Amino acid sequence: MSKHILGVDVGGSGIKGSLVNIKTGALVGDRIRVETPAPANPSMIAEAFAGLIKKIGYKGPIGCGFPAIVQHGVAKSAANIDKSWIGHNIEEEFSAACGNPVKALNDADAAGLAELTFGQGKDVEGVVILITIGTGLGTAQFVNGTLVPNTEFGHLYLHGRIAEHYCSNRIREEENLSWEDWAHRFSEYLRHLERLLTPDLFILGGGVSKEFKDFGHLLKVHTPVKPAKLLNSAGIVGAAVYAGK
Repeated sequence: MSKHILGVDVGGSGIKGSLVNIKTGALVGDRIRVETPAPANPSMIAEAFAGLIKKIGYKGPIGCGFPAIVQHGVAKSAANIDKSWIGHNIEEEFSAACGNPVKALNDADAAGLAELTFGQGKDVEGVVILITIGTGLGTAQFVNGTLVPNTEFGHLYLHGRIAEHYCSNRIREEENLSWEDWAHRFSEYLRHLERLLTPDLFILGGGVSKEFKDFGHLLKVHTPVKPAKLLNSAGIVGAAVYAGK
């Protein structure tokens, strides 16, 4: 198999893709983006997905990070996309549309796979939890380097609220929380995960991870916390790594 594999990250607003050197984690060439269509149903997204592959001009295996619980290629939930995806086979839909074999996994799991392979989680033994902080809270859990898929820890309850409705970046912005106030909430969330899962390392990804210097020192938690290294390219890189397995 070629060391250059296409990784695609399907999001609520955009579908992004790039060739990835799966030996180094580096993007090869430009990252190409197309708009996520509305409605974001299977046929519309498959058409946009195929259009992206055509733009890139690629033939071969493709990895795809997708905003849903993904079990054996089938979407079991739908986050920021049309509910008609639930029960639909992502891999079959995309493979038929673009004429290439596609392997799909949850988007947070894809980002986690990138960090475990090339980033902060590389060679870390024990339990590693990656949290992508954005509109919601995406999570990926690894035990001695092995992915435990579809954890969805952002949907745990905290103070009677779904955790991502209490301490996501969207909530920080909507409620105009200071870094101190938001870090207090997020620390509560991390300590809740500590009690449940006894992690050895937290890795924080998503857009807000770029601001780690503003809030990292405010987090009150026993487990080491580090910002993700791969930032916005993590989903693409992890998807490509998954396709290359």
